[in-house]
Amino acid sequence: MIDEPLERLRTAARRTRELARDRTAIGLGPEDADDVLGTINTDGALGFDPFPLLEAIHRNGVRAVVIGQVAGIMHGSAELTGDLDLLWDGAPAHATALAAAFDSVGARLTDESGTLVAPRPDALLRPKVPFTSPGAGGDCCTPALPWGTLPVRELLDRAITAVDPGGLEVHYVSRRDLIRMRRALGRPKDLRRADELDSLPATGGR
Repeated sequence: MIDEPLERLRTAARRTRELARDRTAIGLGPEDADDVLGTINTDGALGFDPFPLLEAIHRNGVRAVVIGQVAGIMHGSAELTGDLDLLWDGAPAHATALAAAFDSVGARLTDESGTLVAPRPDALLRPKVPFTSPGAGGDCCTPALPWGTLPVRELLDRAITAVDPGGLEVHYVSRRDLIRMRRALGRPKDLRRADELDSLPATGGR
């Protein structure tokens, strides 16, 4: 197993691109993902590379935390994914930097109805903003999204930071908190991935 979280993610993203290399886009976004297989069979897997957006977030000084299966991969999950989900605190004071990060990579944001919206700070203050960008799409969420009984703000505070040799910092949810999120969602893929994470040896990302 590769020990470094960002190297695990780079390897998984490369494998995803190779797997989807001969496929053509058929109009399936993250919202069309199968509850069992996940987004690996959607268009998001084509050319999947979360690093341009993660680097833009770092450059703009945004504390956005990676959740979902990208976080799972960083913790050692073997399952591939085709989307990048993010969680941030939703504070208006931080929205300008986040909007700048999305804008710098040419991201496209949509509202709840799927209508395109400009990557402005006010557009990001909704509980969930679907996005697409060159390399990766997904959802950008805040604690205002209904999370059931999960203490989402505490998850943000407990997030782990991975740093690569070039200085890139990526914040991602702890493994214990990711398991809690998975079990709360309760879809077949979430329960399977929670069990997988539970079975992995304890690491610094616990």
